[in-house]
Amino acid sequence: MSIPQSGGGPIERHEQLAEYLASGCKPRDAWRIGTEHEKFGYCKDTLKPLPFEGERSIVAVLQGLRDSYGWGEVLEGGKLIGLEKDGANVSLEPGGALELSGAPLETIHETCDEVNTHLREVKEIADKIGVGFIGLGAAPIWKHDEMPLMPKGRYRLMNDYMTKVGTMGRDMMRRTTTVQVNIDFGSEADMVQKLRVALALQPVATALFANSPFFEGKPNGHKSWRSKIWRHLDDSRTGMLPFVFDEGFGFEAYVQYALDVPMYFVYRDGEYVNALGMSFRDFLQGKLPALPGETPTLSDWADHLTTAFPEARIKKYMEMRGADGGPWRRLCALPAFWVGLTYDQSALDAAWDLVKGWDAETREGLRVAASRDGLQAEVNGIKMHDLAREVVKISESGLKARARPGAGGLVPDETHFLNALKDSLDSGKVPADELLERYEGDWGGDLTRIYADYSY
Repeated sequence: MSIPQSGGGPIERHEQLAEYLASGCKPRDAWRIGTEHEKFGYCKDTLKPLPFEGERSIVAVLQGLRDSYGWGEVLEGGKLIGLEKDGANVSLEPGGALELSGAPLETIHETCDEVNTHLREVKEIADKIGVGFIGLGAAPIWKHDEMPLMPKGRYRLMNDYMTKVGTMGRDMMRRTTTVQVNIDFGSEADMVQKLRVALALQPVATALFANSPFFEGKPNGHKSWRSKIWRHLDDSRTGMLPFVFDEGFGFEAYVQYALDVPMYFVYRDGEYVNALGMSFRDFLQGKLPALPGETPTLSDWADHLTTAFPEARIKKYMEMRGADGGPWRRLCALPAFWVGLTYDQSALDAAWDLVKGWDAETREGLRVAASRDGLQAEVNGIKMHDLAREVVKISESGLKARARPGAGGLVPDETHFLNALKDSLDSGKVPADELLERYEGDWGGDLTRIYADYSY
């Protein structure tokens, strides 16, 4: 989850809120790719999650990366809670999952090299201390009380609040992981088209990357349990944002949505001030109960935008949020999938033509069905397998049109990063299907086998 944001000084005009979002608009040649992924750490001998501190712990891994690979420390309350280097960050999810937030890079080749370098570094440190890391959309066995809450003020506030809204918020915090990509937009109109395509096709990503069929030691009836958890978290800040498809949608309409998302906190002097459930609209008028008489800065607004969790969201860029964390190959396939769809105008237009006739009920239906059935989902005559095949084809055409070479020019474009998805389309099986086959087959129902067979 996000670290404190640096957005700017005092908000003196309402228009600054939309202007903040619009300031992210960039010319096409400045568009970049930012890949984020999370993974669970565990002790190899006990198969239990890592504690925060100790010989085999989150801190030990962070210290190893710091000392061996030149990462700089990120501290909160005197505790090591993250790292930074060259525009990238390593941070902690609430339950201790380790996240790489990659630097903004020009090509999938570069972002995949970054992911591969990070995983190699983590594995080298982890192997020395008897620790493993695994990429899954949800913790397959561990229960809530086994997952330590990281010592970050933001997480302490959220942990308490999650018991008051929805039913699965604390499960999201401690026992889910994702892979996502951040992309740029060139104008308000470009943002609108990309966000509509992103939201409508997020269920395709959920289906193709579904990788959480187990929870608390047994099959849960869903290909992506992570997606189900997000649907039961907090309706005021999650979902498919039907208003994005309304006539006239733009930055200001997103501002109005974000203003209606209840607050979590205000960050002041290194501390998180409890503003749970309070209104940013009141804050703008100096009427926030947590800070009476004080008005927000653009940094507060930037922080607040990180507390809305729809399937795709905008800040100064757009985040694609529908995919489960997963195996090594799919960490590169996810950015390739979305960059192919959104960074070539012909591909983006083709994707929009594919979805523009859908209504909100269809989009939400696909979201639910993708979580449950993966590529076997079907809604209103739309078969997910056929839809995913068409969408990957469009993405491939976009990557071909980008024609960004790699490997010193030996690889002509970025299309090979979609091969993992093509394999799923050919077989009809996503990672969740393969896991279930292993569980019912050679694992003989012994889910602890997942760690040895699927860790990085």
